[in-house]
Amino acid sequence: MNLKTSFGMATALALIMAGGATAETITIATVNNGDMIRMQGLTDDFTAKTGHEVEWVTLEENVLRQRVTQDIATRGGQFDIMTIGMYETPIWGRQDWLVSLDDLPADYDIDDILPAMRGGLSVDGTLYAAPFYGESSMIMYRTDLMEAAGLEMPRAPTWDFVADAARKMTDRDNEIFGICLRGKAGWGENMAFLTATSNAFGARWFDENWNPQFDSPQWKETLTFYLDLMNDAGPPGASTNGFNENLSLFQQGRCGMWIDATVAASFVTNPNDSTVADKVGFALAPDTGLGKRGNWLWAWALAIPAGTQKVDAAKEFIQWATSKEYLELVAANEGWANVPPGSRTSLYENPEYQKVPFAQITLDSINSADPTNPTVDPVPYVGVQFAAIPEFAGIATLVGQEFAAALAGQQTVEEALEKAQALTRDEMEAAGYL
Repeated sequence: MNLKTSFGMATALALIMAGGATAETITIATVNNGDMIRMQGLTDDFTAKTGHEVEWVTLEENVLRQRVTQDIATRGGQFDIMTIGMYETPIWGRQDWLVSLDDLPADYDIDDILPAMRGGLSVDGTLYAAPFYGESSMIMYRTDLMEAAGLEMPRAPTWDFVADAARKMTDRDNEIFGICLRGKAGWGENMAFLTATSNAFGARWFDENWNPQFDSPQWKETLTFYLDLMNDAGPPGASTNGFNENLSLFQQGRCGMWIDATVAASFVTNPNDSTVADKVGFALAPDTGLGKRGNWLWAWALAIPAGTQKVDAAKEFIQWATSKEYLELVAANEGWANVPPGSRTSLYENPEYQKVPFAQITLDSINSADPTNPTVDPVPYVGVQFAAIPEFAGIATLVGQEFAAALAGQQTVEEALEKAQALTRDEMEAAGYL
């Protein structure tokens, strides 16, 4: 691995001076996604420049959320940096559970962070987490299977087109499934996908008075459409498949289409990992003609919990890992297609990155997601694939279990929605919303 790419002498010296003579060992909790694994492989560059060592706690997404939430709420001090997202950051920032990042040095260029990312990771203009990568969601599809089905993917397809194409591309005898979608229970797993999808069908979590809406026709249409599609064209055992499981299926050539995080584009087009790397096309997330697409907005970001005793060293790591220079470091070692996307404006202005086939559609997907106006009908919450209230994570995890059970054939659409409605109402009444 070549780590000789230019980090910038001024930046390196600033990091060393900021850390003084004391080398620390910092502990970072992160998710087991490909970009984070790659970051761990490049950490020697950070250590060489600052003297600080890094210990990694790498966890599956649902487990990470549980561990960091427990630690932050109790000020347990297990972690010096946490990988969190746009849901947690504003809530925890308002609670003074996170350290402000507004004092990062000028050459970090905080104004270069994409506005959608900076806004979602700030409270009243104060940045509380720095985006390691940003994402929306989009369609990744097999161009060869689409052609064999006699179809041409539009840049902005409807859900009806996607469903028809998925059924036509399915070849169960050869273990090729027309579509792979999240089914694993979790507020950030199946409910992230289904909530974003429901927006396109005109559904919403709550009306303007915080009444749950799972008894609405729009939610019945959303869940029925999803279950029928997965039963007809999805892989077996889909109720246990999340991001990583579907990524593996797609890379093995077993998915005709996959609708998921834009960040996956670099993994499905990497010939070292993907058997279909040269047969992948991209399209915007589908709509139903009601004015909203089923794409979300998210950033996996690095934040410093207020309980740490190593704030200075933690800030130095965040400065390193989310800098323009880090993107150049990855590009020098892995190529521009593999740099963490969706965080900085300058990346999308870089002529080399503009050559990456999924760069523009990723940016278009990010820019089209509107967390302040996510649904067809008005709602009292902010968030595309979540409602930015503290109670959401717990409620959506329970709802996700009911929807996963329906996907597994253990209950009907009606039963799942009835339970979702009842448990959501109970939790919202207990929390004082109703």
